[in-house]
Amino acid sequence: MSFEAARHLVEHHASSVAALDVEPIDLLAGLGRVLAEEIVADRDFPTFARATRDGYAVRSADVEQVPARLQVVGEIKAGYSPETLGILVDHGQAASIMTGAPLPPGADAVVMIEHTKPCLTPLSSISVEILRSVKCGENFVARGNEAYAGQSLLKRGRRLDHTGIAIAASVGKGQLQVFRKPRVAVLSTGDELVGFDATPGPAQIRNSNSYSLSAQVQNVGGEAVILPVAADETERLRALIEQGLTFDLLLLSGGVSMGKYDLVEQVLGERGAEFYFRGAEIQPGRPVVFGSCVFSAPGERPHKKYFFGLPGNPVSTMVTFELFARPMVEALAGMTPQPLVFVYARLRSEIRTKTGLRRFLPALLSGEFENAEVELARWQGSGDIAALARTNCYVVIPPDRERIDAGEWVALLLR
Repeated sequence: MSFEAARHLVEHHASSVAALDVEPIDLLAGLGRVLAEEIVADRDFPTFARATRDGYAVRSADVEQVPARLQVVGEIKAGYSPETLGILVDHGQAASIMTGAPLPPGADAVVMIEHTKPCLTPLSSISVEILRSVKCGENFVARGNEAYAGQSLLKRGRRLDHTGIAIAASVGKGQLQVFRKPRVAVLSTGDELVGFDATPGPAQIRNSNSYSLSAQVQNVGGEAVILPVAADETERLRALIEQGLTFDLLLLSGGVSMGKYDLVEQVLGERGAEFYFRGAEIQPGRPVVFGSCVFSAPGERPHKKYFFGLPGNPVSTMVTFELFARPMVEALAGMTPQPLVFVYARLRSEIRTKTGLRRFLPALLSGEFENAEVELARWQGSGDIAALARTNCYVVIPPDRERIDAGEWVALLLR
């Protein structure tokens, strides 16, 4: 299946998953969680006409011709009401005002302090000389211009970042209703795998996939549960898959290629799994598998549980999680599905490759602004996590390109 078709199929299924339970959580603990409620403005924002510059509140008609000298009738700091201070700006007058302070009655603009010059009149009353004219409405935000009372500020299904936390605090939400984190079972397979705390034998490697996948799951709002490694043996694999299906989502790594001991699809097939695709036209990660099983826990009605079989090479595992498994984890966490986002940069060195696959190749993005450029990493294939650690993005190569010249703009998937 083409990458686009496979991705859209995952997105289709992700959009249909049922929301998980809702739970209350304290405001700051909500960082990274997904809202199960809408956050609305409890009042107008701002609740008063708010100055956006330090300077002088004036009547714009008084400064149409500059320089203009105005009498200063008071000072307004942020947090103080001009009415309480008894400050009113009349014809020929101005009030000193600080950023964030309320505009006094009578004023309709703020002149930035950089465009003024304080002076004393012959009668020793304080005056200011205005050196640049302003228009009505300049340098302040009118009441309700940011949001009006009752307006939606954060939609249900949004994952909370620092901006969302700030908005919730600004409307007085000390507690938030959020969706429960999906519990994602992570199951690595292969006789060659040992724990990270073990000394590998001559033909063994430490299990890194369970930990990279768990980190990726947690990074997008899930809770990872690492299962024991499944050896290349049918009965043990079957038992661990059954255990994995008790969770909200099952991620397997390894055992999905065409080798004699790649048993994942066989065991899932024997269990009655429905496969939506068995492979995608991408590099790395071509053998990726996506499907579902009907599962029922004791006392529960049967329901659908999704699984992904990701290739065992570490880079393939990471790439296919990002491209296919991530939207399902996010959907189970309650998020509204999000499209992939690509950026562009100029290619530093020529790329030559074969056609037929959409390739996501590790690369290093450097420079900034119009000088941003990217170069492929020197890597030894999809098992080379050391090379991946030296990069910060993937260059996306279309399936119909066998050569991309240096200096061309290419699409990048950041990581």
